[in-house]
Amino acid sequence: MADGANGGNTLRDWMEARLRDQLAPVQLDVIDESHLHAGHSGARPGGETHYRLDIVASAFAGKSRVERHRLVNALMEEAFERGLHALALRTRTPDEAA
Repeated sequence: MADGANGGNTLRDWMEARLRDQLAPVQLDVIDESHLHAGHSGARPGGETHYRLDIVASAFAGKSRVERHRLVNALMEEAFERGLHALALRTRTPDEAA
């Protein structure tokens, strides 16, 4: 785990630390929705496979929705390698969230 984002022991902790380190969000919600996908593709009994992120950060200013999602997905590359299957994103600037 690079870039000072070693977080805690869970994937959720790692994701939150990574996003805080790289995007400096003013708001960040990392929600494990794995229980909603039990029995679906990519689901595991231990969870931590399906997450929803709500991120408010100045880093998104001037970027399209696609560019914002690509940025977050690139930051989460290691999370996908560690078993993340699906990621739902809501990405806003502070002005958009106000």
